[in-house]
Amino acid sequence: MNSPSPIPPVVPAGRMAAMEQPVLDVPGTGLELRPWRPADAGALIAAARDPAIHRWNRLPVETPEEVRRRIDRMRERWHAELSAVWAVARPGGEAIGLIGCGDIDLAGGSGEILYWLLPAARGGGVAARATRRVSAWALDDLGLHRLRLCHSVGNPASCRVAGKAGFLYEGTMRGALLHADGWHDQHLHALVAGAPRRDA
Repeated sequence: MNSPSPIPPVVPAGRMAAMEQPVLDVPGTGLELRPWRPADAGALIAAARDPAIHRWNRLPVETPEEVRRRIDRMRERWHAELSAVWAVARPGGEAIGLIGCGDIDLAGGSGEILYWLLPAARGGGVAARATRRVSAWALDDLGLHRLRLCHSVGNPASCRVAGKAGFLYEGTMRGALLHADGWHDQHLHALVAGAPRRDA
């Protein structure tokens, strides 16, 4: 018979599933983070066809049916307390990117930041500010303790996003992720609850 763990969960099971996924503002951008909806199908298909997004992200959607299943899965994974994924959009507008916290472990108090932006949204600091906003939700509202942000060493843009969002570089993970062109080393950045935060 297994004895109960002497360490309580960092976040009690059920806390996230009991919440409605919120709409979050992104200060300084005029953008909001909102749940994905069927009308965003075009943005997902455009992202899957964008060479830069395709290079660094696994986004195998090509048909409306695949897109619908992926959006449904986002909602299912929220209720299963596994991930929280938002569309980056102007209020009332179409999605221009994706930001989220994946691989959520409520008991262990951790998650991983993930994101991409369509070309028109790049270069203005949106990724860093959206990362900062989702990180605040994950640490302050949900109650996680530690967030990580990982990217290929060949992706310096994500390294800059991590730094601007307040994530500290912790090291290089060798052969950590398989991309289309082979295994990539990854940089590991992290943000811990209670650490000083600055504007992106």
